[in-house]
Amino acid sequence: MKKIILGYDDSDTAERALERAAELTKAFGAELTVASIAPIVTSIGRSAGPVDQADPPSEHVEELKHAQAYLEGQGVTADYQAGLGHPAETSAELARERGADLIVVGHHHSGISRLLGQSVSDSVAHKVHCDVLLVY
Repeated sequence: MKKIILGYDDSDTAERALERAAELTKAFGAELTVASIAPIVTSIGRSAGPVDQADPPSEHVEELKHAQAYLEGQGVTADYQAGLGHPAETSAELARERGADLIVVGHHHSGISRLLGQSVSDSVAHKVHCDVLLVY
């Protein structure tokens, strides 16, 4: 395992995924990329724009700063990528571009999101051809 992508947000499961990614990076001497993707809004008709005002890109930059502080405290170096797009698709694209061996993501348990097909972790697992670690 040489290259790991961590999908990161401000959730409790993402915090646990951050910890797990740090452990795996150290254990395997892997390269770690931490990605935090601000979702775009797609709608029919009028909208306030493509960026979700409840989850703006600036918050994702702050999330990456938090991840960086934690990882530096663990002695782990990483590359940090803030992005804009559909989180699952953008994470999968980043994994392909980087030649990732593993994607680590926190798995949200929401039955509603699963019913509506909105679980990012489930979507990532279906869009990539590398291992995916879902952290609960």
